[in-house]
Amino acid sequence: MSDTLVDTNVLIDVLYEDHDWAGWSQAQLRERRRRGGLVINPVIYAEVSCGFSSQRQADRAMSSAIYRREALPFDAAFAAGQAFLSYRQAGGARRSPLPDFYIGAHADFGGYFLLTRDPKRYRQYFPLLRIIAPDTHP
Repeated sequence: MSDTLVDTNVLIDVLYEDHDWAGWSQAQLRERRRRGGLVINPVIYAEVSCGFSSQRQADRAMSSAIYRREALPFDAAFAAGQAFLSYRQAGGARRSPLPDFYIGAHADFGGYFLLTRDPKRYRQYFPLLRIIAPDTHP
């Protein structure tokens, strides 16, 4: 068994009942929870919490009874910075590290699976990361 870091897009699919993706995301969350713990970090929490008017609502939606909350380890933050540097050297236009770099580095450093439906950047900058993603659009 192994724990899984849950990407923001999967949580948003479920919380907002996305027409195309909610079914896939719900099924994956159930399966990953059966196989180990589900993990979120402050970056994921911040991205998802934008849709709530209070912290209490966000906390209910991302219950600590379901999602283990972890801080971003400093080693993962360094790895995120290095991935961002590679991105910039390859012509990336953003001036500050994208949340995906923090999320990918946390999953990679923690030895977690990453549950996402947008694996492209993760695969490019974290090639050894174990990613769970759909093969095609549902």
